[in-house]
Amino acid sequence: MKYFLHDTSAFEDEKIIELYKNYGYEGVGLFNVFLEKIGKQEKPIKTDILKFQLNIGKRLEKCWSFMEGIGLICSTDGESFNNNLLNFSESYKIKKEKTREKVSQWREKQKNIKTVTSYETVSNHSKVKESKVNKNKETINKEQEIINEFLELFKKITGKLRIRVVDEKTKKQLIELLKSYSMQDIEIAIKNACNDQYHKESKLKYITPEFITRADKFQKFVSMDDNLNIKQPTKQMLPR
Repeated sequence: MKYFLHDTSAFEDEKIIELYKNYGYEGVGLFNVFLEKIGKQEKPIKTDILKFQLNIGKRLEKCWSFMEGIGLICSTDGESFNNNLLNFSESYKIKKEKTREKVSQWREKQKNIKTVTSYETVSNHSKVKESKVNKNKETINKEQEIINEFLELFKKITGKLRIRVVDEKTKKQLIELLKSYSMQDIEIAIKNACNDQYHKESKLKYITPEFITRADKFQKFVSMDDNLNIKQPTKQMLPR
Protein backbone atom coordinates (compact mmCIF):
# COMPACT_ATOMS: atom_id res chain seq x y z
CA MET A 1 0.00 0.00 0.00
CA LYS A 2 1.68 3.21 -1.20
CA TYR A 3 -0.54 5.46 0.92
CA PHE A 4 -3.27 5.43 3.56
CA LEU A 5 -5.95 7.99 4.39
CA HIS A 6 -5.16 10.43 7.19
CA ASP A 7 -8.29 12.10 8.54
CA THR A 8 -7.88 15.89 8.85
CA SER A 9 -9.66 15.70 12.21
CA ALA A 10 -7.44 12.87 13.51
CA PHE A 11 -5.90 15.17 16.13
CA GLU A 12 -9.37 15.69 17.58
CA ASP A 13 -9.74 11.96 18.28
CA GLU A 14 -9.98 11.26 22.01
CA LYS A 15 -7.21 8.66 21.96
CA ILE A 16 -4.84 10.92 20.01
CA ILE A 17 -5.54 13.74 22.46
CA GLU A 18 -4.69 11.40 25.34
CA LEU A 19 -1.46 10.41 23.59
CA TYR A 20 -0.49 14.05 22.97
CA LYS A 21 -1.41 15.02 26.54
CA ASN A 22 0.94 12.39 27.97
CA TYR A 23 3.75 12.25 25.39
CA GLY A 24 3.42 15.36 23.23
CA TYR A 25 4.43 15.43 19.57
CA GLU A 26 6.98 12.70 20.23
CA GLY A 27 4.16 10.25 20.97
CA VAL A 28 2.04 11.41 18.02
CA GLY A 29 5.06 11.14 15.72
CA LEU A 30 5.84 7.61 16.91
CA PHE A 31 2.25 6.56 16.26
CA ASN A 32 2.26 7.96 12.72
CA VAL A 33 5.56 6.25 11.85
CA PHE A 34 4.07 3.04 13.28
CA LEU A 35 1.11 3.45 10.90
CA GLU A 36 3.49 3.90 7.96
CA LYS A 37 5.24 0.60 8.77
CA ILE A 38 1.93 -1.28 9.06
CA GLY A 39 0.59 0.39 5.91
CA LYS A 40 3.64 -0.60 3.89
CA GLN A 41 3.38 -4.27 4.91
CA GLU A 42 -0.46 -4.33 4.73
CA LYS A 43 -0.50 -6.88 7.56
CA PRO A 44 0.47 -7.24 11.25
CA ILE A 45 4.23 -7.10 11.95
CA LYS A 46 6.20 -8.97 14.59
CA THR A 47 6.33 -6.70 17.62
CA ASP A 48 10.02 -7.19 18.40
CA ILE A 49 11.02 -6.51 14.77
CA LEU A 50 8.83 -3.40 14.66
CA LYS A 51 10.28 -2.06 17.91
CA PHE A 52 13.80 -2.64 16.54
CA GLN A 53 12.99 -0.76 13.33
CA LEU A 54 11.48 2.14 15.28
CA ASN A 55 14.39 2.16 17.75
CA ILE A 56 12.11 1.76 20.77
CA GLY A 57 14.27 2.26 23.87
CA LYS A 58 13.35 2.69 27.53
CA ARG A 59 11.95 6.17 26.92
CA LEU A 60 9.67 5.17 24.03
CA GLU A 61 8.74 1.79 25.58
CA LYS A 62 6.47 3.59 28.05
CA CYS A 63 4.85 5.47 25.17
CA TRP A 64 4.38 2.20 23.26
CA SER A 65 2.74 0.54 26.29
CA PHE A 66 0.48 3.56 26.71
CA MET A 67 -0.69 3.32 23.09
CA GLU A 68 -1.40 -0.39 23.59
CA GLY A 69 -3.38 0.44 26.71
CA ILE A 70 -5.71 2.88 24.96
CA GLY A 71 -6.09 0.73 21.84
CA LEU A 72 -4.08 2.74 19.30
CA ILE A 73 -1.76 -0.24 18.96
CA CYS A 74 -3.08 -3.80 19.15
CA SER A 75 -0.50 -6.44 20.05
CA THR A 76 -1.34 -10.14 20.14
CA ASP A 77 0.53 -13.39 19.55
CA GLY A 78 3.79 -11.50 19.17
CA GLU A 79 2.48 -9.22 16.39
CA SER A 80 1.31 -5.60 16.37
CA PHE A 81 -1.21 -3.81 14.15
CA ASN A 82 -3.86 -1.09 14.02
CA ASN A 83 -7.49 -2.17 13.43
CA ASN A 84 -8.54 0.94 11.48
CA LEU A 85 -5.53 0.74 9.17
CA LEU A 86 -6.06 -2.96 8.47
CA ASN A 87 -9.70 -2.27 7.58
CA PHE A 88 -8.55 0.48 5.19
CA SER A 89 -5.95 -1.92 3.75
CA GLU A 90 -8.69 -4.43 2.91
CA SER A 91 -10.74 -1.68 1.22
CA TYR A 92 -7.65 -0.57 -0.68
CA LYS A 93 -7.09 -4.12 -1.96
CA ILE A 94 -10.70 -4.32 -3.15
CA LYS A 95 -10.43 -0.97 -4.94
CA LYS A 96 -7.14 -2.00 -6.52
CA GLU A 97 -8.64 -5.28 -7.73
CA LYS A 98 -11.67 -3.49 -9.22
CA THR A 99 -9.38 -1.06 -11.06
CA ARG A 100 -7.34 -3.96 -12.45
CA GLU A 101 -10.52 -5.66 -13.63
CA LYS A 102 -11.77 -2.51 -15.38
CA VAL A 103 -8.45 -2.00 -17.16
CA SER A 104 -8.44 -5.67 -18.21
CA GLN A 105 -12.00 -5.42 -19.56
CA TRP A 106 -11.17 -2.20 -21.46
CA ARG A 107 -8.15 -3.87 -23.12
CA GLU A 108 -10.28 -6.85 -24.12
CA LYS A 109 -12.85 -4.53 -25.71
CA GLN A 110 -10.10 -2.77 -27.64
CA LYS A 111 -8.92 -6.12 -29.01
CA ASN A 112 -12.45 -6.98 -30.10
CA ILE A 113 -12.81 -3.63 -31.88
CA LYS A 114 -9.58 -4.23 -33.82
CA THR A 115 -10.49 -7.85 -34.70
CA VAL A 116 -13.73 -7.30 -36.62
CA THR A 117 -13.99 -10.90 -37.82
CA SER A 118 -14.03 -12.34 -34.31
CA TYR A 119 -15.89 -11.63 -31.14
CA GLU A 120 -14.96 -12.66 -27.61
CA THR A 121 -17.35 -12.42 -24.69
CA VAL A 122 -15.94 -10.42 -21.82
CA SER A 123 -17.25 -11.96 -18.62
CA ASN A 124 -17.22 -10.47 -15.16
CA HIS A 125 -14.50 -11.65 -12.80
CA SER A 126 -15.35 -13.53 -9.64
CA LYS A 127 -16.13 -11.40 -6.61
CA VAL A 128 -15.21 -14.09 -4.11
CA LYS A 129 -12.43 -12.01 -2.58
CA GLU A 130 -14.68 -8.99 -2.09
CA SER A 131 -17.43 -11.11 -0.53
CA LYS A 132 -14.94 -12.71 1.83
CA VAL A 133 -13.64 -9.31 2.92
CA ASN A 134 -17.19 -8.04 3.51
CA LYS A 135 -18.02 -11.14 5.57
CA ASN A 136 -14.90 -10.66 7.68
CA LYS A 137 -15.81 -7.02 8.25
CA GLU A 138 -19.33 -7.96 9.36
CA THR A 139 -17.90 -10.47 11.84
CA ILE A 140 -15.41 -7.93 13.20
CA ASN A 141 -18.13 -5.27 13.54
CA LYS A 142 -20.48 -7.70 15.31
CA GLU A 143 -17.78 -8.76 17.75
CA GLN A 144 -16.87 -5.11 18.43
CA GLU A 145 -20.52 -4.31 19.22
CA ILE A 146 -20.60 -7.18 21.71
CA ILE A 147 -17.31 -6.11 23.30
CA ASN A 148 -18.57 -2.52 23.64
CA GLU A 149 -21.81 -3.74 25.22
CA PHE A 150 -19.86 -5.89 27.69
CA LEU A 151 -17.48 -3.03 28.54
CA GLU A 152 -20.32 -0.59 29.23
CA LEU A 153 -22.06 -3.21 31.40
CA PHE A 154 -18.85 -3.90 33.33
CA LYS A 155 -18.18 -0.19 33.97
CA LYS A 156 -21.78 0.43 35.04
CA ILE A 157 -21.77 -2.36 37.62
CA THR A 158 -18.21 -1.98 38.96
CA GLY A 159 -17.92 1.79 38.66
CA LYS A 160 -14.52 1.39 36.99
CA LEU A 161 -15.12 4.05 34.36
CA ARG A 162 -11.46 4.42 33.35
CA ILE A 163 -11.43 1.01 31.66
CA ARG A 164 -11.92 1.72 27.94
CA VAL A 165 -10.52 -1.27 26.07
CA VAL A 166 -10.15 -5.02 26.53
CA ASP A 167 -7.13 -7.04 25.42
CA GLU A 168 -7.18 -9.89 22.92
CA LYS A 169 -7.17 -12.55 25.65
CA THR A 170 -10.29 -11.07 27.22
CA LYS A 171 -11.99 -10.77 23.82
CA LYS A 172 -11.41 -14.47 23.10
CA GLN A 173 -12.70 -15.45 26.55
CA LEU A 174 -15.80 -13.28 26.12
CA ILE A 175 -16.63 -14.62 22.65
CA GLU A 176 -16.21 -18.18 23.94
CA LEU A 177 -18.56 -17.50 26.88
CA LEU A 178 -21.23 -16.09 24.59
CA LYS A 179 -21.42 -19.38 22.73
CA SER A 180 -23.26 -20.81 25.75
CA TYR A 181 -24.36 -17.84 27.85
CA SER A 182 -26.18 -14.56 27.30
CA MET A 183 -25.14 -11.03 28.20
CA GLN A 184 -27.71 -11.21 31.03
CA ASP A 185 -25.78 -14.17 32.49
CA ILE A 186 -22.58 -12.14 32.33
CA GLU A 187 -24.33 -9.28 34.13
CA ILE A 188 -25.34 -11.70 36.92
CA ALA A 189 -21.77 -12.98 37.22
CA ILE A 190 -20.32 -9.46 37.50
CA LYS A 191 -22.86 -8.45 40.15
CA ASN A 192 -22.25 -11.62 42.18
CA ALA A 193 -18.49 -11.08 41.99
CA CYS A 194 -18.87 -7.49 43.20
CA ASN A 195 -21.06 -8.66 46.10
CA ASP A 196 -18.56 -11.34 47.14
CA GLN A 197 -17.22 -10.54 50.62
CA TYR A 198 -13.58 -11.00 49.63
CA HIS A 199 -13.84 -8.66 46.66
CA LYS A 200 -15.84 -6.14 48.69
CA GLU A 201 -13.05 -5.98 51.27
CA SER A 202 -10.43 -5.57 48.54
CA LYS A 203 -12.56 -2.78 46.97
CA LEU A 204 -13.02 -4.78 43.73
CA LYS A 205 -9.27 -4.55 43.09
CA TYR A 206 -9.17 -7.92 41.32
CA ILE A 207 -12.46 -7.59 39.43
CA THR A 208 -11.35 -6.93 35.85
CA PRO A 209 -12.82 -7.79 32.42
CA GLU A 210 -10.19 -10.50 32.01
CA PHE A 211 -10.91 -11.96 35.48
CA ILE A 212 -14.68 -12.19 35.10
CA THR A 213 -14.49 -13.78 31.62
CA ARG A 214 -12.24 -16.64 32.73
CA ALA A 215 -14.28 -19.83 32.38
CA ASP A 216 -13.72 -21.02 35.96
CA LYS A 217 -14.32 -17.62 37.59
CA PHE A 218 -17.38 -16.93 35.46
CA GLN A 219 -18.90 -20.35 36.27
CA LYS A 220 -18.31 -19.75 39.97
CA PHE A 221 -20.08 -16.39 40.09
CA VAL A 222 -22.84 -17.03 37.54
CA SER A 223 -23.87 -20.08 39.59
CA MET A 224 -24.36 -18.07 42.77
CA ASP A 225 -27.75 -16.79 43.88
CA ASP A 226 -29.66 -16.46 47.13
CA ASN A 227 -30.44 -20.18 47.19
CA LEU A 228 -27.06 -21.29 45.83
CA ASN A 229 -28.76 -22.96 42.87
CA ILE A 230 -26.61 -23.99 39.91
CA LYS A 231 -27.36 -21.90 36.84
CA GLN A 232 -27.50 -23.70 33.47
CA PRO A 233 -26.27 -22.20 30.18
CA THR A 234 -28.89 -20.11 28.38
CA LYS A 235 -29.43 -19.40 24.70
CA GLN A 236 -26.42 -19.10 22.45
CA MET A 237 -25.64 -15.61 21.24
CA LEU A 238 -22.82 -16.55 18.85
CA PRO A 239 -22.41 -19.57 16.55
CA ARG A 240 -19.96 -22.27 17.64
